[in-house]
Amino acid sequence: MNPTRLALYYAAYFAVIGILMPFWPIWLEGKGLDAVEIGFILASAPFVRAIGSPLIAQVADRRGLRRPIIIVLTASATISFAIFNYIDDFWPIVIVTILFFMLFSASQPLAESLTMHVVRNEGANYGRMRLWGSVTFILAAVGGGYILEGRSVNIIFYLSLFGLLILFVTCMFLPKFRFPADADKGFPILKLLKIKPFVWMLIAAALIQSSHAVVYSFSTIHWKSIGFSESLIGILWAEGVVAEIILFQYSSLVLNRISPTMLIVIAAAAGIIRWSIMGYTDFLPALFFAQVLHGLTFGAAHLGAI
Repeated sequence: MNPTRLALYYAAYFAVIGILMPFWPIWLEGKGLDAVEIGFILASAPFVRAIGSPLIAQVADRRGLRRPIIIVLTASATISFAIFNYIDDFWPIVIVTILFFMLFSASQPLAESLTMHVVRNEGANYGRMRLWGSVTFILAAVGGGYILEGRSVNIIFYLSLFGLLILFVTCMFLPKFRFPADADKGFPILKLLKIKPFVWMLIAAALIQSSHAVVYSFSTIHWKSIGFSESLIGILWAEGVVAEIILFQYSSLVLNRISPTMLIVIAAAAGIIRWSIMGYTDFLPALFFAQVLHGLTFGAAHLGAI
């Protein structure tokens, strides 16, 4: 039962991302923002995630709580996201973006903690729970593209808000585990940073994931500018996640044969190939191939780091 509840959470969480990641830049462009402003806004999301998520996770560790904090974070994120409907100027959008992504992003690592607890104690398969997030990402990206075609970009806001409300409902059904409270009043991250293999893993994974930034921020805008339809753009986003699903489906088999370190190396090598292709051509078959490599550039790096 717990794996099913977590799978539902992943499904709802990544459905929201399946709308925001491909289409949020179009919504920002529709607000009259230029490329520099859009880049600044989208860059603020990983920045606040890197700072806010560890701090919120530390609060959760000290209280031994996960589910109640996830519920509060998701409710707060939904409320903050609703504010986007009432603002149009650059700096208000920046402020609300920082608030929203700090709350929204911080809940997912806590859910991962619940998931790993279920994996260790109930023998559940991590990949099979996580893959439902990939499935709904595909459905949201492809479906969102078809829904957006010929309609106002404001539909992106309403689809995302609806997804957040569904996510909040799934949070209510998360497992009610109580973890031992962490009595350490210091900063646990400082202890981890003294472990050299962890530091190298962190650097490698961060570099690989950050290499996706331009694609996440501007690929949709670029593809739209060269004449790709919203539905085709949704398919381009979705087909890379199909490869990710396959990897997560067979994650146990993969990890039995390939070490986490080698998975990160494979992800880096795939990234060199993928970004080289996407940097030099808009030829559609080449883009389809490059997007399939997302299963390695993101999926293998994520699996290796986890």
